[in-house]
Amino acid sequence: MRCLVTGVAGFVGSHLGERLIAQGHEVVGVDCFTDYYPRTIKESNLATLRKSPAFTFLSADLARIELASVLEGVDVVYHQAAQAGVRASWGSTFESYTHHNVLATQRLLEAVKGSKSVRRFVYASSSSVYGETTDLPMRETSLPRPFSPYGVTKLAAEHLCELYRNNFGVSTVSLRYFTVYGPRQRPDMGFHKFIASMMRDEPVTVFGSGEQTRDFTFVDDIVDANIAAGEKDGVEGVYNIGGGSRVTLQHVLETMAELVGVPLKLNRIEEQAGDVHHTEADASRARDRLGYKPRVSLRDGLARQIEWARTGAAPASS
Repeated sequence: MRCLVTGVAGFVGSHLGERLIAQGHEVVGVDCFTDYYPRTIKESNLATLRKSPAFTFLSADLARIELASVLEGVDVVYHQAAQAGVRASWGSTFESYTHHNVLATQRLLEAVKGSKSVRRFVYASSSSVYGETTDLPMRETSLPRPFSPYGVTKLAAEHLCELYRNNFGVSTVSLRYFTVYGPRQRPDMGFHKFIASMMRDEPVTVFGSGEQTRDFTFVDDIVDANIAAGEKDGVEGVYNIGGGSRVTLQHVLETMAELVGVPLKLNRIEEQAGDVHHTEADASRARDRLGYKPRVSLRDGLARQIEWARTGAAPASS
């Protein structure tokens, strides 16, 4: 099978590309190396993939390039590329979110619509589409009410997938990721920053009380969901992909400090615009239709991310 992985130099995309190649597939990877975080990190993510003869890489902006040739012979598209970041999506930077999250997705779907080879389009959506709610667990049938510009663009792209599925028969699956963590996590993400601070024995900066909760999902489980979404027949639609472990941020920080082997030092600051208080996935639909079942416990996943940080693979965060 020939697969296109967009955002292949990113956190999830690089893990997904490696898994697909390990399973014997060809991977065409696309990434435009936005300046949201250093390119050196993304190049490091690509290191293993570049060693494989089954991997072809294209540095390009999906919102600008001609896509028909990129899709030639491709069976499954795994669309991971996006401008990430809830807090950074306000103000003048919003243009990059509409460009990379909405326009790029629309152009890719339009190209897939005209493709003779692509049989499935898997889109990386986000729990951010639900917004601030006390109706937990979050269900795919719940009314999405994004609480940040980032969430708005992720939902818009998800709607585009549904539009192309219902109007043109494009076989689309949208996976709503819930707080992904693990090795190669982006340097702007919480766990990466928390671990870096603890390893320097410095206070960890926390937004809010620490009593906010999340359904944390290890990256390998996210990859499992993508593979199932790309391979199984008759599974079109929208799915929650959670880790099955909704806990407080305070609990996570205490577990991290124990695993790192340092006392927990906190620097609490006010909540940020766009941050929601609680998330929890009802992943029963993914379990029943995709066969999805998270395999990595939160403690084991944290230990694996900490070990990755200790090897020097993770650049220090300030």
